[in-house]
Amino acid sequence: MSSKRLEGRVAVVTGASRGIGYFAAKKLAEEGAHIVAIARTVGGLEELDDEIRKAGGSATLVPVNLTDFDAIDRLGAAIFERWKKLDILVGNAGILGPTSPLGHVDPKKFDDVMKINVTANWRLIRSLDPLLRQSDAGRTVFLTSGAPHKCRAYWGPYSMSKAALEALVRTYVNETQKTNVQSMLVNPGPVRTGMRAKAMPGEDPMTLTHPSEISEDIVRFCLPECTQNGRLYDFPSKELRDFMQLAS
Repeated sequence: MSSKRLEGRVAVVTGASRGIGYFAAKKLAEEGAHIVAIARTVGGLEELDDEIRKAGGSATLVPVNLTDFDAIDRLGAAIFERWKKLDILVGNAGILGPTSPLGHVDPKKFDDVMKINVTANWRLIRSLDPLLRQSDAGRTVFLTSGAPHKCRAYWGPYSMSKAALEALVRTYVNETQKTNVQSMLVNPGPVRTGMRAKAMPGEDPMTLTHPSEISEDIVRFCLPECTQNGRLYDFPSKELRDFMQLAS
């Protein structure tokens, strides 16, 4: 009998070509999951595929921009045709967008942030929800931030998008309470990623958490035996917060 905790399970990971998504996909594969890796960067996906196969795992690469919403619909159809179900969705992909006063934000750039950080995740749920419900233990994990709670100056589009994402996930939790689907939000805090470097250009990246360090926690929330649902996990403090109580 396999000792891998996710043997035979299928996991979609967005933003899988680098950063948190890359290492989460690797860790899920190490635990036996077949990875459906989504990202824009073909080179990064191929590197991920090499690493996964080297460790004895398997992956399907999907080089696509998440603003291609028709492609997200086709993804659901393709997964249904091949596996008839989906066990795990890790919604990691996101962009920082412009950091400037609200009145100076370019409307197109604002729309781009909302498309990637919010609409794409809704489209993923819309496409993949029927497949997650076919799993005996469907699990979704979405990456959020401290930004929607701090609402710091000049970070408006990013903060608004993450607030909307949290509302999306909270709504989905309420809609799946009587199913086998469970959903979590994860705030990774300051992590050594390209997005963080863009947001804080003067920061020493070596003082930050490496993205691989959070992968084990993401895997934990994807396990069939995980009972956590409708909560926000704050990685820096290691605290679980029952964010569903905020809606009562």
